Amino acid sequence: MKQETLDAMWGAISKNKEPFVDFLYRKAKILGKDKLEWYDLSASTQTDKKKLSYDEGAEFILKHFEQFSPKMASFSKRAFEEAWIEAEDRPGKRPGGFCTGFPLSQQSRIFMTYSGSMSNVATLAHELGHAFHSFALKDIHPLNRRYAMNVAETASTFAEMIVADASVKEANSDEQKIALLEDKLQRSVAFFMNIHSRFLFETRFYEERKNGFVPASRLNELTDQAQREAYHDAVNSTSPSYWSNKLHFHITGVPFYNFPYTFGYLFSLSIYAKALEEGTNYEDQYMALLRDTAVMSVEDLAMKHLGEDITKESFWEKGIELCKNDVKEYLSLTE
Repeated sequence: MKQETLDAMWGAISKNKEPFVDFLYRKAKILGKDKLEWYDLSASTQTDKKKLSYDEGAEFILKHFEQFSPKMASFSKRAFEEAWIEAEDRPGKRPGGFCTGFPLSQQSRIFMTYSGSMSNVATLAHELGHAFHSFALKDIHPLNRRYAMNVAETASTFAEMIVADASVKEANSDEQKIALLEDKLQRSVAFFMNIHSRFLFETRFYEERKNGFVPASRLNELTDQAQREAYHDAVNSTSPSYWSNKLHFHITGVPFYNFPYTFGYLFSLSIYAKALEEGTNYEDQYMALLRDTAVMSVEDLAMKHLGEDITKESFWEKGIELCKNDVKEYLSLTE
């Protein structure tokens, strides 16, 4: 990808942060605070949360995948039936999700901890999206299957968005809808603010490192500055030692293990918007896009399959606008 594409993405985000700042202040108000502390960012304000058993979660995913892509639904049904997913919630098992593919058998395996929340259902859909990306590439030459990180989160986030949107629409009460919208907006805040702070920190760290060793005290200062800037001072406290415990900063083979998440999130939102317009008619175009992810620059990929110039901020603002609509609904429901 080009530098101007990355600059356009962050430029669009930086100009559209105010609604997400409003969300953070509203959340603080619900929690009885003037401003959130760093440890409040992932806290929930709602107790009425929808719970689904693993089988119910699987059924929910298949039902809504079917409306966008029968092939994705059929593939995911096979993953459930053939036990490709290790989802047991047991003592000592860490949360989160992971997917890996096996090209020779043309199968995937998913590891996650499922405890019944709608967030777990979204995570499961996310990992199935990764698996479907591998499936879409199965007939492509092995040397043309290795896609870059910036498009690695495209299929996963698209799948997650289908389920997250459906869960909000099918909420049984305003309280449930608020909880689900809050969960969606937590992701927007993570991609537009937390990831942005990581990018700012890492960019500035590399600049300072050119001049010699950077001590821990200075790394703390850089982290604090980046977090306050990225969150528009909407948090009362930061996490200055975040650089020391975030795994992504210490994977030496992959610098800037941050912006690809935000790129994938917004890129997939544009795909999702197109899928909403066209329904199942979009399936073949979507799979064609996935097949090209390892053989094209993202600029050519977007122009060929979306007809969009992603070096312009206007492209990224379309995806951000969908997230701003979530903020409007959340603020209205929590008035």
